[in-house]
Amino acid sequence: MKNKEPRADLVFGEELGVAVGGVSSYSCDYKTADESIFPSRSDYRSYVDGIYMGYKWQCVEFARRWLYVNKGYIFNDVAMAYDIFRLRDVRDLVNNQTLPLNAFKNGSQRRPEAGCLLMWDQGGEFEETGHVAIITEVFEDKIHIIEQNMHFYSWPEGQNFSREIKAKVGSKGDYWLHCPSNDSTILGWVIQTDDPTHGVVLEAAEKELFNLVPCKVLSRAPIETPWLNLANEDESAYVDMMGGHKLSADISTAQTYYRMTQAAKGALESATDELHQMFLHATEYALEHPELLSKFGLPEAILKKIRVSWANRKNQLITSRFDFALSENGLKVYEYNCDSASCYMEVAKIQGKWFKHHGVKGGSDAGSGLFKQLVKAWKSCEIDSVIHVLQDDDPEETYHALFMKDAIEAAGYECVLVKGLASLRSTENGLVEDSYGNTIKWVWKTWAWETALDELRFDGKTQQKNLTGSIPTLSEVLLNDDIMVFEPLWTLIPSNKAILPILWTLFPNHPNLLNASFELTPELIESGHVVKPIVGRCGANIQLIDHNQNTLAHKPGEFEDRAQIYQQLFPLPLIDNLYVQICTFTAKGNYAGSGTRVDPTMIIGKDSDCLALQIGYEQ
Repeated sequence: MKNKEPRADLVFGEELGVAVGGVSSYSCDYKTADESIFPSRSDYRSYVDGIYMGYKWQCVEFARRWLYVNKGYIFNDVAMAYDIFRLRDVRDLVNNQTLPLNAFKNGSQRRPEAGCLLMWDQGGEFEETGHVAIITEVFEDKIHIIEQNMHFYSWPEGQNFSREIKAKVGSKGDYWLHCPSNDSTILGWVIQTDDPTHGVVLEAAEKELFNLVPCKVLSRAPIETPWLNLANEDESAYVDMMGGHKLSADISTAQTYYRMTQAAKGALESATDELHQMFLHATEYALEHPELLSKFGLPEAILKKIRVSWANRKNQLITSRFDFALSENGLKVYEYNCDSASCYMEVAKIQGKWFKHHGVKGGSDAGSGLFKQLVKAWKSCEIDSVIHVLQDDDPEETYHALFMKDAIEAAGYECVLVKGLASLRSTENGLVEDSYGNTIKWVWKTWAWETALDELRFDGKTQQKNLTGSIPTLSEVLLNDDIMVFEPLWTLIPSNKAILPILWTLFPNHPNLLNASFELTPELIESGHVVKPIVGRCGANIQLIDHNQNTLAHKPGEFEDRAQIYQQLFPLPLIDNLYVQICTFTAKGNYAGSGTRVDPTMIIGKDSDCLALQIGYEQ
């Protein structure tokens, strides 16, 4: 018997076949993509009727496009294909409503149906992503499927499906699909149905599992005993700032910590990964729509630089922080701090040492992996010289800068800490040098990008070369074309509150989002709403207003003259007289750890305490 000749792969974007339902499947061989046609990452985004489908020509893009064309609904954006198996609704774009989804494991007594999604888990031939296909026909002994990004050759002539998969029915009517590859796993199928019989029940569906539980350490004796290592510069600076060896500045909460379930941690991890991708999508959407970008309050002179930063450095984000409300009422994101977030050291290092000092057992430190993930993120960067850590002369920024310096050095790079700008000098060729004569090429900063932009606003000019030997301004350092800054300039967009209404427009009724608008709508008045300046820090100038138009909380600040957005009121849970916010941290856009911020008021601010967070108990 002769072996069949291998079929030739097609070039990226060439049609593999036309599926049932009249939707084309295309080659996703990125190695053959024409750079003149796809010069930047944004050119790979696929839209139908102005609606985002995914990246050309990946499996998720095809599944979403086929469903939209043939069913009129799409599923929400996901970080990885296998995440679709946990989705429980789709958006009907024709009738503007959500429809229920249910997932059924391979071997379920509920058989797959034509038009449902077939899901593979991560691993094997699908590495970290998993895979999704559409089932078009179901038989007793096989199914037919359509898909993208499985192979790059044409479907057989006259065939309107990509391949068939063997099936077998068990004695109880259980329907099993053979996985064509021994090193991958078929999770099952996802059907648009409101009948969950034989379906997968998600742990997170039990709402009480989202409730944080306050705990106390048993003994008061060790509280005054030193437990941070003063020989470590970052810990010594932290002790100096806190006025002692403590995690909480408030003596009344010195013994308090929180526990959350594995289910809650899983929900936070999934939400963090998915929301990161959604915020990036909204960032690109804003950059492509000038009428929306104008609402961000950015100087006109900086917009070109932001677009260049996005085009060239989209994948160079080291880390970021999400702020969540988590309770039995749901998991909702307030905002995304992509630029100059704080609390890294408290979560990655201090809370773990606090647990050890107090002998807390029974779970795991929610921030234990953060430092390791930060080191991994830094290692992925191709940095060819000294990294300068720039900070203002502020006690909190000092220990934060020292902590990040440790992560950078652990990644194998030489690092120099610079406090303030007085030690820097401009050179005759427009570069900047430190006091050791090192040319500054790579920077990680604690300063917010907005601080540099304020110099442009006040001066009314773009950055210009300073006199040789003079001290450069912050904008002259950070906006210097010869200096690469972390986090990149484009992080101004997702960190700005103007992104929130755009997100709600792109992903309406997403379970982790809150309704947000540039105008105060009747829906927001009815639900209660929060007024937020589009640019702000530490909760300044935020107002919480209930459905009766009563002001529940208001924090004054320096951003009262900024434009505002309006967001649905969703208060933090009040636990033992403290409002508790969950923060999750990313490394290269993926979940890397979590911690808490607490305050006796409804608004978390600069002086709000961090309390320790533990994972692993079950109610």
